[in-house]
Amino acid sequence: MKQKIVIMSWLVFSTIYLSSILADTNQSQADPNQDKSQKAHHVTFEDNDKFKTVGSPHVSKDGKWIAYTLSGRIWIIPIEGGEPHAVTTKGSTARNPVWTPDGKALSFLSDRATEHTQVWALKFGRFGEAEQITKLKRSANSIKWSPQGDKLLFVFKDKKMEKSDPNTPQHPADNTEKPWVIDRLDFKADRADGYITDRRRNHIYIYDIAKEKVIQITSGDYDDSEPSWSPDGKTIAFASNRSKHPDRNYNTDIWLVSADNTDKGQKLTQLTTHRGPDSSPVWSPDGKWIAYTTASDGEYGVAHLAIVPDAGGPAKILTKKLDRSVSEIEFSDDGESIYFIYPDSGSQHLGLIASQGGSVKQLITGPRVVWSYSLGKDNILAANITSANGTGELYSFNDKQLRQLTHVNDDLLAQLKLGELEKVHFASQDGTEIESFVLKPPDFEQNHKYPTLLSIHGGPVGQYTYGYSFAPQFYAAHGYLVVLPNPRGSSGRGEEFCNAIYQGWGIKDYEDVIAVVDHVIELGYADPDRLGVMGYSYGGFMTNVVIARTNRFKAAVSGAGHSLFIANFGHDIYQKWYVWELDLPWKNRQLWEKLSPLNQIHKVTTPTVFICGQKDWNVPVLNSEMMYQSLKRLGIETQLVVYPNSHHGGWKKQFSRDYSQRALAWLDKYVKKESAITKMVNSKADNK
Repeated sequence: MKQKIVIMSWLVFSTIYLSSILADTNQSQADPNQDKSQKAHHVTFEDNDKFKTVGSPHVSKDGKWIAYTLSGRIWIIPIEGGEPHAVTTKGSTARNPVWTPDGKALSFLSDRATEHTQVWALKFGRFGEAEQITKLKRSANSIKWSPQGDKLLFVFKDKKMEKSDPNTPQHPADNTEKPWVIDRLDFKADRADGYITDRRRNHIYIYDIAKEKVIQITSGDYDDSEPSWSPDGKTIAFASNRSKHPDRNYNTDIWLVSADNTDKGQKLTQLTTHRGPDSSPVWSPDGKWIAYTTASDGEYGVAHLAIVPDAGGPAKILTKKLDRSVSEIEFSDDGESIYFIYPDSGSQHLGLIASQGGSVKQLITGPRVVWSYSLGKDNILAANITSANGTGELYSFNDKQLRQLTHVNDDLLAQLKLGELEKVHFASQDGTEIESFVLKPPDFEQNHKYPTLLSIHGGPVGQYTYGYSFAPQFYAAHGYLVVLPNPRGSSGRGEEFCNAIYQGWGIKDYEDVIAVVDHVIELGYADPDRLGVMGYSYGGFMTNVVIARTNRFKAAVSGAGHSLFIANFGHDIYQKWYVWELDLPWKNRQLWEKLSPLNQIHKVTTPTVFICGQKDWNVPVLNSEMMYQSLKRLGIETQLVVYPNSHHGGWKKQFSRDYSQRALAWLDKYVKKESAITKMVNSKADNK
């Protein structure tokens, strides 16, 4: 339920190569002068399936080209703008483009002609023929070249299993089913059947390209992650929780290990000792400093940018005054500055700070979301950005100029009549300023009062942002004013704002979401007699809270939300969070019960449909089942919908569609009917 919200000169193209790929340009580039009013219609499922996603921008070492992903293929485009070209063929999936250190080739991950995903490289002198770089017996999951270009870094699970318990009974050879045998504190994951039954851990491996050999360089009963090469290629920095009981806390530290060690990392150097998450290490160009993120806790703590000497010593936090979580950190060419992304009030910006501290310089800001970026020569960069009401596109940024390079969804957007996204500010019950987006129906009229849907985001640490999103647009297209609040607990407003719901889920955040409903009623947008509420995950929990606290809403759609916390302890994936925030249930049972909406179920009068996945181990189906059965006993209109073999996310397309259609039908049944007063108001507005 909780998720944090969350990236090389090259040979000039030969004339022959260019001519061979010019015919394969991105035909989805739109005419920017096209009349967007022609044949515009409300968005449908079929329209949404046509949207394309630009991702993984990576700038060539000479700063002239950008590689990126689109529709399962790798594309390139001049950083000054121009026609994009596909450099991988159809028929196989290609992703994660990374220029080789010498800038002469473009590497990528692909499943082409192999059992496992491998690293491939495209040397343009070969006119499009890619060379297989790795020959792994498991799938490659990233591309991290050594500075010399002769090795690659990977994180893999150990293959070797621990010896089985000699007391374990032997099963007949024809018995294919075996019991799950568990001995870890963290024993659940939201995948497969849920159980973590082995002690294998994630460790760091080096692949020697010339020798086609995999070398393990860390080991132990710990998980290692985010490895990073030193500029000389001799040392690896990584993050790991190597405390006595790593399953019991959120601690991770930054460690160093020799890249050529032969003892699987028995000798390590610990750089940080902060009791909290230290992660995402990145080396300075001179190899003297390591930048990383550090937070006070693993749930509500803001992830600040910090640096520490590679030789060890005191760490320095650089972004305390910013009070926003940073990610995607990267040093400038000269090492004097550090770039990073940070969320802020429904946007996500690109910032820059001196590597030894100072004020934050805002580079790319405004009503947009910077998802990822890549630095090139002279700090020219490419970024994947979603505009205020658009979709993600590729941009270049240099000398304070932001230039849009791709227009992959312009043609489609021109055919759609979408709702307008407005950002509003208002005071909550205790005077705290809260922000919310309000999505208006496509044919919005100022003096009409619309049926209104309060849609609460998951997390709770996360935020609604600018940009196109199908689900809200789908409901807006069917006549709803959709309210998208960022209540306390959301990211983008600092640590105090986020931490305001600590040991208090469903209290201040409830006041905030109710305050936004009152605000849109005051604006004259919302019909107070036609209100619906919905949400998924934490949003589902909040939906359960809302219907237990007020009868103002005519209908509710609760997706995979907690209902009785005590029933989840030892059953879902959150044992660490429960103990950190709520303490052990036998020590602080009163708080566990206070925050559980099921204990107020007798107050519910709102017709509610509960929707979830059968194999959801994030927020297990029992939460929805308990709410459903209770309302059934109380005689309240209710329904339970369970999607077979489905987890918390990643549903089949037909289930995702069914969810939206079923939610809409439920809302239409109970919310849409106009009261006599609303009919009169809307009739007068129509006659003006």
